[in-house]
Formats: sequence, C-alpha cells, structure tokens
Amino acid sequence: MIRVELLKLARRPRSWVSVALLCGLPVLVAVFVVVTNLAPPPGQGPALLSDVLSDGSLYPAAALAIVLPVFLPVAVAVVAGDSIAGEASSGMLRYLLTRPVGRARLLGAKLVALMVYVLMAVVLVALTSYATGVALFGSQPVAATPNGLTASNIAATSLSGSALTPAELLLRILGAVIFIAVSMLGVGAIALFLSTITDSSLGAALGALAALVTSEILVTLNSTSSVSPYLPTRYWLSWLDFFREPILWRNIDRGFAVQGVYVAVFLAAAWAHFATKDITS
Repeated sequence: MIRVELLKLARRPRSWVSVALLCGLPVLVAVFVVVTNLAPPPGQGPALLSDVLSDGSLYPAAALAIVLPVFLPVAVAVVAGDSIAGEASSGMLRYLLTRPVGRARLLGAKLVALMVYVLMAVVLVALTSYATGVALFGSQPVAATPNGLTASNIAATSLSGSALTPAELLLRILGAVIFIAVSMLGVGAIALFLSTITDSSLGAALGALAALVTSEILVTLNSTSSVSPYLPTRYWLSWLDFFREPILWRNIDRGFAVQGVYVAVFLAAAWAHFATKDITS
C-alpha cells in the first residue's frame, strides 16, 4: 500500500510542479540579488539573505527562510488536504476500502507519502539553493576568525560572527532541514485530519492554512503570551539557532516538542474519525 501511494505521489504532476515552484522561487530571488548586487540590510528581509553576496554557501538557509512563511506550508497543506478528501471526491475512496485494505493501513500509507513529500521538498530546496548560491555568489566567507581556522578551511560565518568549517555548516544545514521538515509535518497532520472530515480537498487545505494564519496572528499579540508557546507556528523560525555559535538548543528542543504533540494529536484524531466514518463516496 505504501508503494502504491508513493507511485501516486510520483505520478501526479502537481507534486513536481509544487516542488519546482518551491525550488524556483529562491533561484529567482538569487538572480535578482546578483544582477542588482543589492541585498536587504541585516535584520530586514528573509534571514541570512544579507550575507549571501559574500558567502553563497549560506544561501540554502536564506532559501529556506524565503519559502517557509507561506509557500512551503501552502504546498504541504494542499498535498495533505488531498490525501483522503481527494480520493473521496473522485469516488475512489469507497473502491479502495472495498479491497482488503484496512483504514488504518490506508491512512498510514497516506502519512508515509506525505512525509516523503515534505522531506523531498525541503531537501530539494536546500540542494538547488546551495548550487545556486555557490554558482552565483561564490563560497568565500566574509572574514576569517581565530581558533586555528584559516581562510582555506572556513566555509561560512555564523550569525554570532564566528567561523564555520564546511563540516559544521553542512551539519547545521542538515539540522535546519530536519527541523523545518518536522514543522511542516505539523501542518500536514492538521490538513490530513481535516481531509478525513470533508470530501473537499480544497476545504481541508484552506482549513489548515486558516489555523496557521490564526496561530501567526496570535503569536504576535502580547495578550496571548500565555498560550503562544503552544501554538504551531511559535517556533518555526527557531531553526536559525542552528547558525549561531554555540547552537541555542532551547527553542529548537521546544519546537520539536510542540510539533511532536501536534503531529501525535491530529494523527490520532484523523485515525479515530476515519476509522468510524461512513464512506458514501
């Protein structure tokens, strides 16, 4: 069943179009920046974009900052929202369940396909943006720093101003990719749950996005400070702490914990509802 769902994912043009758009946006931004030789001042625009003119190896982090607030959650919500609701609206869900396939098994296969899509999207954005950054901006650091490092073995400069070796930069980008992928699984879990409730894939995707927009608004309000640590988008930008020296683990750990709770709760709710739902289409 998992193989079937992965083949479906691979054969749907929408999957590849959405990934291409996610990868293409950072490339477009990079082209504009290199042509104009202008980048936002530090503290303005997407994170780390101000540093890429002199250090293209940091562009994967800047690219992730570009796609994370809007485009990546939208893509994940659309794919997850279509998981069950899309099958129901097309009339395939009843056919699938008439075969010897349990509902839990079907839902698990949908979840695995969603996880593969999320990881594929984030990894491809990082890889294409790294190639773009090195090709357009080069990979020379802003400046060398002490601790025995020389210009030949420094790959980038952290947000704290200290030097990062190529191995350190790779590990930090990997950590950011994993953190963002887990954060997007929280989005996917919400959309997947809504997909079991409605037969409209668009409705499920919009419902998940509405929840995220609400979370983003509440996070910015002082009056909601008591609940903001538990909102799904509260720690989305904590992946930037991987690029500090030393790494600040407090918000990263909290981000993993919060997303883990959302994934567990909404997947359990999706299973509980789907297991007892009357399939009429």
